[in-house]
Amino acid sequence: MNLAPGSTIGIIGGGQLGRMLAMAAARLGYRTVVLEPEADCPAAQVANRQIVAAYDDQAALAELASASAVVTYEFENVPVAAAQTLAARVPVYPPARALEVAQDRVTEKSFLNGIGIPTAEFCPIDNDDQLTVALKKFNGSGVLKTRRLGYDGKGQRVFRNMETGGFAGACEAMGNVPLILESLVAFEREISVIAARGRDGSIAAYDPAENVHREGILRISTVPAGIGKQTTAAAKEAAAKILSALDYVGVIGVEFFVLADGSLLANELAPRVHNSGHWTEAACTVSQFEQHIRAVAGLPLGSAARHFDCVMENLIGDDMLKLPALLAESDLMLHLYGKAESRPGRKMGHFTRVLRRS
Repeated sequence: MNLAPGSTIGIIGGGQLGRMLAMAAARLGYRTVVLEPEADCPAAQVANRQIVAAYDDQAALAELASASAVVTYEFENVPVAAAQTLAARVPVYPPARALEVAQDRVTEKSFLNGIGIPTAEFCPIDNDDQLTVALKKFNGSGVLKTRRLGYDGKGQRVFRNMETGGFAGACEAMGNVPLILESLVAFEREISVIAARGRDGSIAAYDPAENVHREGILRISTVPAGIGKQTTAAAKEAAAKILSALDYVGVIGVEFFVLADGSLLANELAPRVHNSGHWTEAACTVSQFEQHIRAVAGLPLGSAARHFDCVMENLIGDDMLKLPALLAESDLMLHLYGKAESRPGRKMGHFTRVLRRS
């Protein structure tokens, strides 16, 4: 059943993604209520209401469920139990199953492999002895990551061409938490696909973006990506397979490594709107944010067609000093997140340069 205009959509998480979801919801005639422990968060500045409480606060969850016709979320580390508690009272999209898969890297890669989508090789790691064995298997190289809660390059250590021994204390240095060692991949480029699935099972996928990361943080997304038609089609097909396998509703971001022969290895999925899809605000009639709101509200999905080539770049920390020059440019869309304090590594906004086709 479609949500009637004036209905309220609950959003768990008050960061910039929640902010942009609330803005898209308002354009479609919906009200929003945000659950976020930080007062005056970016999303609260544009939403109709904020519930200031922890994400697992039972009274706050009950209040959110009572206030909302449907609930969604802006980040993948929402407690699964909280999503399940809400789902007993109000529809929650994407489903809690998507959170379970995305929150643990071993579970995520096992899921992807299980539906026929290849990834880098991987081994679960619980102690230094297992790390030594796994590194021997991967010829002394690999990326050691926390299985849960890592983002923007945090919780990672890279090993390159090292002897398979002498790693005492490596797991302790990572916090003595469950880990995963992934084999290093000789990729040519990184891409991502933003795709959506509606309540009726319909799917819409945007063109892949080519991404550049620095220090583990996405800096630039360029569309179109420098890949062939077959690789583009394969990336969209993989995203559609993931959406269907999870009985998903909403927008998902799927990151891939592109190998020299054009084949793909899935890197990770994000069950939410995604930083590498911000370009859709400037180059598409229906942005990823509106697409997500359409999906969770039961509306028809909009077109994912791209009208312009473009380059999106994040504004991180002192990049805010570039604002006067950026505002003087033509064919540039600027979006600031309303964060009061600029810090190193903190995403403060983004801009998209539209490249008009000749």
